[in-house]
Amino acid sequence: MPQWPHGLRIEYVDAHMEASKVRAEEIEFGNWKKAFSVSNDAVQLVVSTEVGPRILFYGFRGEENEFHEIPHHSGRGGDRIFRVYGGHRLWVSPEVARTYYADNFPVSVRRRGKSFVFTAPPESEPPGTNLQKEIEIKLADAGPQVTVTHRIRNLGARATRMAPWALTMMAGGGKAILPLPLRAPISAERLLPEGVLALWCYTDLADPRWRIGTNYIQLRQEWNSASKFKEQMTGIFNPHGWGVYFRNGHLFVKKAEAETGAKYPDFGCNFELYTDRHALELETLGPLRSLKPGETAEHEERWWLFKDVRAGESERWIDSVILPRVQTAK
Repeated sequence: MPQWPHGLRIEYVDAHMEASKVRAEEIEFGNWKKAFSVSNDAVQLVVSTEVGPRILFYGFRGEENEFHEIPHHSGRGGDRIFRVYGGHRLWVSPEVARTYYADNFPVSVRRRGKSFVFTAPPESEPPGTNLQKEIEIKLADAGPQVTVTHRIRNLGARATRMAPWALTMMAGGGKAILPLPLRAPISAERLLPEGVLALWCYTDLADPRWRIGTNYIQLRQEWNSASKFKEQMTGIFNPHGWGVYFRNGHLFVKKAEAETGAKYPDFGCNFELYTDRHALELETLGPLRSLKPGETAEHEERWWLFKDVRAGESERWIDSVILPRVQTAK
């Protein structure tokens, strides 16, 4: 049995997990001496236990990582320097100084039924936030589905206004797709706005990496974009609750339910896209709330992977190729 951070010990495979064909084991990954692998016959996830919590890898078994990796950050930690590391992370919205609290210290790991829970130390060291982050992952017995539950606890003495913010850095060279609210003719029953499109100071909708259509937004990641601003970002309120990333015939599907009537960050966004010359981030946000002392905010995402997906550009391609796979992801 491997020795986990904070003295926790977990067997590689117990009888219950062996029956479900889910394996859990300690591995080395990149320059990380301790990482935690969870896999079944279809896919593998790797979570750092030296820093985080960060999901560093998600992909089909024996194939490349669907997530972006930052090699020069691999294996570095134990200080107060914020590093992106790559992969999937949990942040706090709105984006202010505390968002960048360095998650550079070992996390604890524990079993909860068929799930694994990765808990960071309390953010108490100056400049502390008095928050504590946790990610729980549950891999299906078979197939690519993963449930990722994000939690942020308020360990302070006062309430704080916040929202959980889950960011997935996708490997470069692909494109993200978000669905827009349904289109309809103007009528007496449809006089108010249907949604929001948030713009950042560097958002340029004339940038050719964007493709704003009737029913979908597409954003490509490019290493050598000639655009004025290398970074691009937008956010929407997405009542459909899904977004995807397509790359090299593989499709990553992310779902997070929208809460009707809730107030979301960034003028009301629950899905956001960001890209630069290295990667593209597919992001979801939970509702804004006043998190009282001792309370925990929770935000759930569900992931799937598909392979052998035909490439395309048009909205007809999205409707005929992408949308059926999104609809089967349940």
